[in-house]
Amino acid sequence: MSHTLKIDFVSDISCPWCAIGLAALEQALEQLRGAVQAELCFQPFELNPQMPAGGQDIGEHLTQKYGSTPAQQTQIRDTIRQRGADVGFSFNPGGRGRIYNTFDAHRLLHWAAQDDPTRQMALKKALLVACHGRGQSMESHEVLLQAVQDAGLDSGRARAILDGAEFADAVREREAFYTSQGIHSVPAVIINDRHLISGGQPAAVFEQALRQIAAQQPS
Repeated sequence: MSHTLKIDFVSDISCPWCAIGLAALEQALEQLRGAVQAELCFQPFELNPQMPAGGQDIGEHLTQKYGSTPAQQTQIRDTIRQRGADVGFSFNPGGRGRIYNTFDAHRLLHWAAQDDPTRQMALKKALLVACHGRGQSMESHEVLLQAVQDAGLDSGRARAILDGAEFADAVREREAFYTSQGIHSVPAVIINDRHLISGGQPAAVFEQALRQIAAQQPS
């Protein structure tokens, strides 16, 4: 018998652990195929909501925000690359030169969930690959529109959204909701509005947690 779980994946495009966590969650769901089905929805979180146009050098940003040294950053980048490889996500060997504001990407993801929920996942993955796989600018409309096209969504409609302020209030409302619920780091994976799994966990951790939660559900 298959159980359906509601999964809200709260994350930011610019977070490498979110790319790792999503790939691991997908692996876990594949292992649970037939026993657990997921209604997966991506929810917005901005690590750097005040990031100005043009972004910031990533080394400078990490030092400023976390106090990390270049040597520590290299070590963390190597760990992230290895963890990505473990779940089949390829990080750009050169890393990312700059970090950008991701608000427009979140507006497009909000639209995708309404327009075609099955395509929201495809758009999320296309954006993560553009950001972390190719090191592209997340504030570039051309990069965002290419991700929309790669996901099989309507790029004309997406361009109209990017040219205006559509869904801005809705995204800010969702962000405020999750912050008010105590979410201050991502990825945060919320199952059935009750159970929280924090961080880019290995697939086995997700699999065990999902299995336990599904088993607790009434038949």
